[in-house]
Amino acid sequence: MVLRSQTVDEDFALNACIENARNVSHILKAIHFKDTATIFATENGLKVTVEDSKCIQANAFIQDQVFQEYSIRDEALTFQINLDILQECLSIFGSTNSATSMRMMYNGYGTPLVLTLEEDGAVTDCSIKTMEPDDILDFEFSAANVVDKIIMKAECLREAFNEMDVTSEVLQITMSPHPPHFRLATFGLLGQSHHDIPKDSDMVEFFECNETQSNKYRLNLLKPSVKAVNLASKVCVRIDHRGFLSLQFMIKNENGQICFVEYYCCPDEEFNEPTCTK
Repeated sequence: MVLRSQTVDEDFALNACIENARNVSHILKAIHFKDTATIFATENGLKVTVEDSKCIQANAFIQDQVFQEYSIRDEALTFQINLDILQECLSIFGSTNSATSMRMMYNGYGTPLVLTLEEDGAVTDCSIKTMEPDDILDFEFSAANVVDKIIMKAECLREAFNEMDVTSEVLQITMSPHPPHFRLATFGLLGQSHHDIPKDSDMVEFFECNETQSNKYRLNLLKPSVKAVNLASKVCVRIDHRGFLSLQFMIKNENGQICFVEYYCCPDEEFNEPTCTK
């Protein structure tokens, strides 16, 4: 059931309605590692961004097609919100078998984000304070500068992450045209350990690597991406000429619709001695 409200006819800057609020909360779980998020609304849908230490950034894309109704008055809207509170509101009826319908309304700078949620006739209104957004870091990650790329089933990367030595400060990612093709290595108290994924594995759908590149990333910065790995069906790993890392996750919601989450992470200069060979 699409929720109806007396406020629907008001001229809100953003007005969106969805029959199952879990389809929003599910995708937000993949980037929920800090308590604040920046929401960008355009005619194409919502982009929710979370950053930490200006070294890692996560973006969740919720396309307008995911909503049963979606309208925006301005070309673009941007505001910051407490992600903890937003997620609590979206799951206010608990984890039941019934779907919770939701209407989301926002009327521009300085106004709250208003949620009206309905389940089995019970209606709850939530008003969440919005804040002026901070500047978002531009990682300047361009597809034209990608040196290495691999697309694999998420369970393959999930297994590799589960085997990581948590005592290691860094994760080294090596991609090469030659075996082992894709290697994840950690350097913990018990020494070095690694997980290899050959390009001809049944788990790998696409592999492109023109030159060997090896970079190290702080493991504590990448740990939040495990949430996205656990929800995803496919993962695309890309590394550009600077060693900057992009992890793209394809995540299906309960209706079978596909949404995307992307993590950007910069290489660690303290540990990094980047290699790049043909």
